Amino acid sequence: MQQPDIESQTSRSSNGQRNGAPAGATPGAILANGAAIQTSGEKPGEASKQTPWHDTLQVLLGNPRLVVGLCIVGFFVLLALVGPFLARQGPTTLSHDLFQHPSLQHWLGTTQRGEDIFSQIAYGARYSLLISFGAATGSTLLSMLFGLTAGYFGGWIDEVLSFLINIFLTLPGLILAVVIASFAVRGPLSILLVLLVTGWAYGARVLRSQTLSIRSREFVAAATTMGEGSWRIIFTEILPNMIAIVAAGFVGTFIYAILTEVTLEFLGLGDITVPTWGTILYWAQGDAALLAGGWWQFVPAGLCVAILCAGLTFINFGVDEIANPALRQVGKQRKKRKVVV
Repeated sequence: MQQPDIESQTSRSSNGQRNGAPAGATPGAILANGAAIQTSGEKPGEASKQTPWHDTLQVLLGNPRLVVGLCIVGFFVLLALVGPFLARQGPTTLSHDLFQHPSLQHWLGTTQRGEDIFSQIAYGARYSLLISFGAATGSTLLSMLFGLTAGYFGGWIDEVLSFLINIFLTLPGLILAVVIASFAVRGPLSILLVLLVTGWAYGARVLRSQTLSIRSREFVAAATTMGEGSWRIIFTEILPNMIAIVAAGFVGTFIYAILTEVTLEFLGLGDITVPTWGTILYWAQGDAALLAGGWWQFVPAGLCVAILCAGLTFINFGVDEIANPALRQVGKQRKKRKVVV
């Protein structure tokens, strides 16, 4: 009486093994074609919803430094976009409220000429961010051009470009910027050009070193053997492997551009009629606001510069931690220690 049951079980197990399913798999874990799936409570189609953008977002949100940095930079971008519409008067408009403390009418007080400081901070955020972003973008492009070209082609091209890079690395950047700005026409465009000239050399040096290392790898040799052009190899084979370095260099140049731009304008080497964070500090120093006790005339601009640079530094740390596997392991170990404690 039991022989048919044994034969039926044997036939079922043999059919399951022929279909590629394990012998102990449950009926709910076998598809129509016999393939086994996980039955750990995962809903059907849940794995297919994991897109690359979702994975990238998880990596970004899992890095607290990067999240804090992005929030800080986002706040200043929002201030630059919306702040001027919230200001009750223009940044250079004079009023009878001379040298007033922060109040409901003037959120950050006024200058000795009656100018609203909040309006100057909001409009200054626009100019300072635009100048610094433009300088960082241009310097990063120059770094990529010089660094990748010198590292890939080598020979006399490498020697000439390396000599040019070493010259700009040897010269002190801030002093060179002060000298150039002293003889240039005063204005935001001159400041932008000064930052472009003095901010590209270090990034070019780093990219050249990385290109020298990558150009000897097998995939570059394979692309060369297949007849790919030199510039195509540089921008499609080598550059994608250095995106993290380029991003970190961009953020570092952004910080340098903000600090240098504010310093040059504080020294009076920019257009002092244009409201920027540097010119706010310039007029505060010229009006002796510190001696007069007008802390609200220079503290807001100084805090904006410091907080924005801190936010960019957090972003730089976050990019390094994402791109560097060793730093990712350190972060995971710290999290495990916190959980254990």
